[in-house]
Amino acid sequence: MRILITGGAGCLGSNLTERYLERGDTVCILDNFATGQRESLPAAHSAMTVVEGSVYDRALVDRVFTDFGPTHVIHSAAAYKDPDNWIEDVRTNVEGTIHVVEAARSAGVKRFVNFHTALGYGRPDALPIPVSAPARPFTSYGISKQAGESYLAIAGVPYVSLRLANVTGPRLAIGPIPTFYTRLKAGKGCFCSRTVRDFIDMDDFFSVMDLVMAEGAPTGAFNVSTGTGHSIKEIFDIVVDHLGVTLAEPVPEVDAGADDVPAVVLDPSETMRAFDWKPRYTFEQTIRRMLAWYDQHGVTAIYSHLKAPPAR
Repeated sequence: MRILITGGAGCLGSNLTERYLERGDTVCILDNFATGQRESLPAAHSAMTVVEGSVYDRALVDRVFTDFGPTHVIHSAAAYKDPDNWIEDVRTNVEGTIHVVEAARSAGVKRFVNFHTALGYGRPDALPIPVSAPARPFTSYGISKQAGESYLAIAGVPYVSLRLANVTGPRLAIGPIPTFYTRLKAGKGCFCSRTVRDFIDMDDFFSVMDLVMAEGAPTGAFNVSTGTGHSIKEIFDIVVDHLGVTLAEPVPEVDAGADDVPAVVLDPSETMRAFDWKPRYTFEQTIRRMLAWYDQHGVTAIYSHLKAPPAR
């Protein structure tokens, strides 16, 4: 395969890049390094090309498609780190997605895989959330990502849009796991939001990707999750146990912020049926595998799509 990965220096993109290079594919990465890390990419590799720039730059996107000639596209690029910057989110997540999709359609790519956020569902009526649930996003990130997926669905390319739970694996730089690990290891205080999320191991994500990238595989939107929800406090407790920390007092718990969702748990049953797939790792195995990776490699960056809570 000749695989173009937008946002290829991010957590998911860099892990996939390593995987595809190891199996002999040719990879082109397009990334503006706003959140992706250059250090996340493999060392210079004859089958890897890195192009610095934004998917918002239509001329650059067209040039990448012309020069590289991808057979497959993985659209992982996304803007999310400033929840008040609607313009940047729209440019990247909507207009940028349109640019990549239109170029892919003109190039006749075999498969277009889009990464979507579970926050596209907004505040769900029931859990777990089926893939048929209505899209009701209410933040800049969620709304712009949903608009990008909605365009993809009508664009006439062979696509799969993966609505992702929290994929947990090497170089994870978002969410409570790296935050708790970093702060507790430094002897700093933490707090837990009273929220519930679902987490899936990177290796289970890989097994889904292998299936959706196959020619002739089902198309459309699919949830990628274990289907089980866990509180943020459960993660905190595992990190405390892993680090052997003794707490002077119980960790404070706070209600979800105005831009957050109390509970997001995706129902992967349709994905399991369509691709004959199921996850291998339990929640605790997933979290502990992540912590073991941090023990060896450390945490290099932490980002969030949420606004910072009021000072405590």
